[in-house]
Amino acid sequence: MAGVAACAAPSPWRQPATTLAQRIADLLGPGPAHLIIRNISSIPDDQVAAIRDLLVQALGARGVSATAADSANSIRVTLSESKTERLWVAQVTKGKQAQVAMVRAGPASVPQVHAAVELTLHRTPLFALSRPILATLETAGGLVVLEPNEIAVYVHAPDGWRKGQYATIMHARPLPRDPRGILLPSPSGVGFVAWLPGARCAGNFLAGSSARYWTIGCSPSEDPWVLSPGAGSEAAGESGAVATAQSARPAGGQANGSDAAQPAAPPLKAFYDARRNYFTGAVEPRPKIQLPPFYAAALLPRPAGDGLLIGGIDGKVQLLEQGALAPIGGTSEWGSDFAALHSGCGAGTQIVASAAGEAGSDSLRAYEVPGQDAIPVSEPLSVNGTVMALWTAPGGGSLMAVVRSAPFQYEVDRVTASCN
Repeated sequence: MAGVAACAAPSPWRQPATTLAQRIADLLGPGPAHLIIRNISSIPDDQVAAIRDLLVQALGARGVSATAADSANSIRVTLSESKTERLWVAQVTKGKQAQVAMVRAGPASVPQVHAAVELTLHRTPLFALSRPILATLETAGGLVVLEPNEIAVYVHAPDGWRKGQYATIMHARPLPRDPRGILLPSPSGVGFVAWLPGARCAGNFLAGSSARYWTIGCSPSEDPWVLSPGAGSEAAGESGAVATAQSARPAGGQANGSDAAQPAAPPLKAFYDARRNYFTGAVEPRPKIQLPPFYAAALLPRPAGDGLLIGGIDGKVQLLEQGALAPIGGTSEWGSDFAALHSGCGAGTQIVASAAGEAGSDSLRAYEVPGQDAIPVSEPLSVNGTVMALWTAPGGGSLMAVVRSAPFQYEVDRVTASCN
């Protein structure tokens, strides 16, 4: 009988699941709905399955048939938490109308890891525009700025930045909300290659005695995006302006004295799903295991060689190392953007991540990953807006961040570090 009593013990998740189900049903009404649950909290995965069962049961009792199949109606539940409490948020979509329901789910039990504060992050505003910016790249010919529908070169003028040559990007299909993009310098260092959903652009800077101009062209493309250029490849020299992933080593640098004897590494490429606005998980060279879909990735030096850190669309951060994929703890407060910074402080390389949530005032924080946990090594750096993109700048010693400070105001900041 003791075993029966134990099985019948109430779940700590029953009350918040029931309350959230009631609020969802009030918004959605009876009928089928596609249910997705994303866990970015410290709740273990085995308990997430129990929470899903409770939600499905409670929704069913209120006339909502939660299913994994596609439906015109959808319920996207995010299990999140702050330092003090858990918060479950449901985005309920009925046809074309989206509404939000939320419920507090009790105090958080996140272990508090105190930062060693090995470095301090700094930001310097570089460029601003009243339109969305996907990525930027500094070259000998000026500042290349990638927008959703245009790529342009800006040059310094007495009154600030002046727009020079540009190319319009024609899209075969509508862009997703908040599209992503990357910019890479060409091997010569004076040109560029750019990717954005469903398109590729390239530019070449010509500096002659009588003319200084760019040739810029864009075309539809479903080719994989370069996440990290390989030494000795055609992308060699494209060392860092990657909006989603990049090696932490400086361009032309060596991790150790034996690097010169190592064979040239091929570039790391990933296929991008232009309709869903994330990487599919298919990468080249192909790893031994299939990667899950992800938003962000960064190469991280490890004792046995570089590991690939990925931020999955489910909110989980995992490390691909020696053919195995392992979860990284201490990342529940990370947002969807992170990049590698070769600061020379502490372990030499850190991962700088944006904060989780949709706060109007976002922040960046540096972490080290000595094992299977991310340890904060800096205090948060406020950016006075929402981080929309983050990538490693050429050379690896700084980052570039696109920050949306207002609905139609976008700023590009350079992020650097000083050792404490």
